[in-house]
Amino acid sequence: MSAFTLLGFGPGGWGGALLLAALTTLALSLCGFLVGAVLGGLAAAAKLSGAAPLRLAADGYTTLLRGVPDLLVIYLLYFGGSAALGQVAGLFGATGFIGVPAFGVGVAALGIISGAYQAEVFRGAYLALDRGQVEAARAVGMHRGLILRRVVAPLVARTALPGLGNVWQILLKDSALVSVTGLVELLRQAQVGAGSTRQPFTFYLAAAALYLAITSLSTWGFSRAEAHARRGAP
Repeated sequence: MSAFTLLGFGPGGWGGALLLAALTTLALSLCGFLVGAVLGGLAAAAKLSGAAPLRLAADGYTTLLRGVPDLLVIYLLYFGGSAALGQVAGLFGATGFIGVPAFGVGVAALGIISGAYQAEVFRGAYLALDRGQVEAARAVGMHRGLILRRVVAPLVARTALPGLGNVWQILLKDSALVSVTGLVELLRQAQVGAGSTRQPFTFYLAAAALYLAITSLSTWGFSRAEAHARRGAP
């Protein structure tokens, strides 16, 4: 069977399965990125706060998650979550291994991992703020919440966009690690297709092309967002 037939959408073709797996990869990465943005924002705020316990906790979070292999985090969440779920189920008489949802574990793991990196991006963007604009906002009578919403947040987002783009690209590739939990994302589907047809080069090359398409579109999207955010900037 030719490569075009294998990757097609007709009978015996794997094109539809690969595209569906690519959408799963995209959804997994996007959800993980959004969870990481929330965690990263909170960690950055803690790092910049005047409370020493909050700073220490945030420093510990970012240091730990940037120093531990990503695959180990996924394993800990998957098997640790399954063990905890099994203990709870045991209280009601259930026995045996109870696995947690692979997609949920993937989102949580990628969110926790990317949050550590996004925290440093947000912190650096905040430290790069032009304090003169904040002082000007105070001078015209803006209260703290309004300054945060109208001045600080837009400026931080503008400065953070390039760094967030890099975090997104790394997260997108790290999503392939979630396949160890059994989730059929793009790499896992390529492995299944390669094993079933004994044509690994065809399927892995197709997976690489789909990853490249997603990352290329992501790069274009972040470039457009950066250009939009810098309109009118000196």
